Amino acid sequence: MEVMADEGKRQKRGRNERGGAVAKARKGRRLWVIVLFMAIAATAVVLTGWMRRPAAGDLSGGRATFTARTDELIITVIETGNIKAQQSTDIMCDLGGRGTEIASIVAEGTVITQEDVDNGKILCQLNSSELEDYYSREKTELSGDHASYLQAQEAHLIQLKQNESDIAAAQLAVEFGMLDLQNHLGKAAAEELAAHVADDPNSAIDMSVLLEFLAEPNSLGGEALQSLKQYKDSILLADGQFQKYTDVLAGTVKLHDANYASDLDLQSAKLDVDRFRVQKESAEEALNLFKLYGLPKQTKQLLSDYSEAKRELVRTNARTRSSLVQAEVRLESTEARYELQKERVEKLQGEIAACTIRAPSPGIVIYGTSADWEKRREDPIEVGDSVHRGQKIFSIPNSSLMGVQLRVHEAWVNMVKPGQEAKITVEAHPDTPFEGKVTSVAPLPDPPRGWLDPGSKVYTTQITIAGSHDIIKPGMSAKVEILAGHLYDVVIVPVQVVANRGGRKVCYIDTGGTTPEEREVQTGAFNSIFVEIVSGVEVGENVLLSPPRRIEKETDPKAEETVPAIAGR
Repeated sequence: MEVMADEGKRQKRGRNERGGAVAKARKGRRLWVIVLFMAIAATAVVLTGWMRRPAAGDLSGGRATFTARTDELIITVIETGNIKAQQSTDIMCDLGGRGTEIASIVAEGTVITQEDVDNGKILCQLNSSELEDYYSREKTELSGDHASYLQAQEAHLIQLKQNESDIAAAQLAVEFGMLDLQNHLGKAAAEELAAHVADDPNSAIDMSVLLEFLAEPNSLGGEALQSLKQYKDSILLADGQFQKYTDVLAGTVKLHDANYASDLDLQSAKLDVDRFRVQKESAEEALNLFKLYGLPKQTKQLLSDYSEAKRELVRTNARTRSSLVQAEVRLESTEARYELQKERVEKLQGEIAACTIRAPSPGIVIYGTSADWEKRREDPIEVGDSVHRGQKIFSIPNSSLMGVQLRVHEAWVNMVKPGQEAKITVEAHPDTPFEGKVTSVAPLPDPPRGWLDPGSKVYTTQITIAGSHDIIKPGMSAKVEILAGHLYDVVIVPVQVVANRGGRKVCYIDTGGTTPEEREVQTGAFNSIFVEIVSGVEVGENVLLSPPRRIEKETDPKAEETVPAIAGR
């Protein structure tokens, strides 16, 4: 099948090359024929003018005249143009790449009905095999990207929950650290001591500040105060026992001196005094050690734990923010990749769907190359051709809304206005007139069309045909008669009787003498036959139908050949 397709393409290229050469040769021959025809026509005009030019002052003989009269004046502008649909749907190729092959296409001229549109009639089928293969691969990749995106969503949600847990634990550690410090020193002392390190949690604890709190027993509370009381109570009890046994020793000494107490009793009393003195000293030393070392150490440890808990809360907040940002970046990255792949797959779906072109509206199928005659002949749209993005495959003009496109000459364009009635005659159906209206007149003239353009300015004008007519088809030639105005009871004469003389518009009145009377006139509205005379000629006066072509220079130094004065109006 590929070999047959390649052979068909080679044959088509051969036909196109031969057709191009033939077209160039025919174009060259047409150019020479046009030049030759124009040269012959120019020569004929010059000879004819020379043969018919009257001699100077030859105004005698019979004169054809027209009697000026009052009548109605129907002002019409008649131009020819081509039938064109007022609404047309262009079917463009929306596929990129090097080109897409046409697998099937309906014949040009096929009539599309509303039923075809409702049923989704296929007008053209492009080869979509490569797109479908590419779509399968991209869809598989889309599934993987979707899974990564869902995983990133779950990871982001887990990170949010983990951050909440970590921050809550760090905040709880700070609260517990403060509670431990309050339990040790009391609420007031703990809060006051914590305030000294609140400004800079990372600074070392100043022992002098701590000793100031310990020097004020009334500022303490909690376990520290309880321990301090226990130490003081031990000293008080030991001191009491020491005083008691000191008194006992004094009595025993007296009894021993009176021989009422033995040496053993005296020795025992001395031992009791020494024992409680040592106990008192030991209690006092324990209190000093507690104040100097035990209480500051435990307080510093608890305060350090509290400060470290606050620092850990700051680090936890930073870690959770960093972890959350990383999770968000991963989520955004996977989401962007997934959305990009999703758009790519949707684009492929759209391109595959665009390979099947269905009837969008009723009308007639016209191939995109039909507007260009040479392109239509040398490279017509057919099965096996490749079309590219932006190329018009065909258009469907709406046959129920047709019109005529005219090129109105600049001499008449001021008479043509949107909304004016028009009568249309199609050359293919000359016996069937159609009604229409002027819909638009171009504000600027059309650009020149090469060296064959005579230089006159024309304005593109659109005419809408009333009703729907199956016999009218786009491209048909048509003559349009536009009703530009209708005047009543005005003085009229034929347009050819008005001539230009030195920038003036004049008529020649037959007074019955040898020389006609030249009279300056003011003209009004006109059509292709008659012109309105506003002033200068009275009803009933005879006007020369053929004004003299030349006037003697002695009578008119600015004399010039007679030309119709209306064309330059």
